[in-house]
Amino acid sequence: MSALTAVLYGALIVYLGGWYLDLWFGNFALLLFILSVVTGFYWVAEKWRFKPQREAAARTLESQDAARRTELAKLGIDKVDGDIAAAREQLLRQPWWLDWTAGLFPVIIVVFVMRSFLFEPFKIPSGSMIPTLQVGDLILVNKFHYGIRLPVIDKKIIPNHDVARGDVVVFRYPVDPRLDYIKRVIGVPGDEVSYLNAQLKINGQPVPTQALGDAYDDESMRYMSQFSEKIGPVEHRIQRRPQVLPFNVDAPRQFPFRENCRYSIEGFVCKVPAGHYFMMGDNRDNSEDSRYWGFVPDENIVGKAFFVWMNFRNPSRIGGFQ
Repeated sequence: MSALTAVLYGALIVYLGGWYLDLWFGNFALLLFILSVVTGFYWVAEKWRFKPQREAAARTLESQDAARRTELAKLGIDKVDGDIAAAREQLLRQPWWLDWTAGLFPVIIVVFVMRSFLFEPFKIPSGSMIPTLQVGDLILVNKFHYGIRLPVIDKKIIPNHDVARGDVVVFRYPVDPRLDYIKRVIGVPGDEVSYLNAQLKINGQPVPTQALGDAYDDESMRYMSQFSEKIGPVEHRIQRRPQVLPFNVDAPRQFPFRENCRYSIEGFVCKVPAGHYFMMGDNRDNSEDSRYWGFVPDENIVGKAFFVWMNFRNPSRIGGFQ
């Protein structure tokens, strides 16, 4: 078993090393699932086989020592050298390959359950959600808000809240589901979303906005115009770059249900199909979102982002957000 455990750890190191070096994409959910199964197997084997075997060997040692002392006592020898305490402790000690497998199972299974069904941490890698979220924000995502999904296969088994306009959502990028994106929900199934001359409308109604003045953006190193925007019950801030065209008509790609969208130099109008959502970043002129790569299927939804738990460059960022 020690050799098998060494091989498994070697495979794990190779997998993590290749992932770190960008030789291949890693799947953390699948990795946690496999680690839970493997360490769980060792934990069960330890509980029902290996530990009882060690305890039986220790009892045998004790009985043999007791028998030896009894026989020597019959011969009139009362003082017997030798203490089996160290040997007993050695027999009961868990070998390294069980300590690093069965011993880790409780920790791994707790992490797996929490990450799969409760909360998952993410790091904001880009400025597409500025000013709501900054580069380097470490956020928590509520995995059960929209329903319980089976880990790894992401099959929803218990529905909960519907995805709502204004929610900040983490989802698997439709173009490459191995990547996770974060955007704000602008349109839900059946909505008509238009963005013409930088005016956002949902079902023909302008989204209420109010100018907040200019603010310096550290990422782009320029001043940006900020606005207060209200989508449904959610009021949040967005920013736009002054004197920039609201839309690049040549940028949209081919994507499923592209026929639901009409593009022009002024912007676009899109009808959100059933089971899909329209996403946009709060940094409106620096966000690659549904305007360019299309709608997000419901099965790609990971969870609702709701809390910044750390930003090492700016700890004051800790807290909830809309």
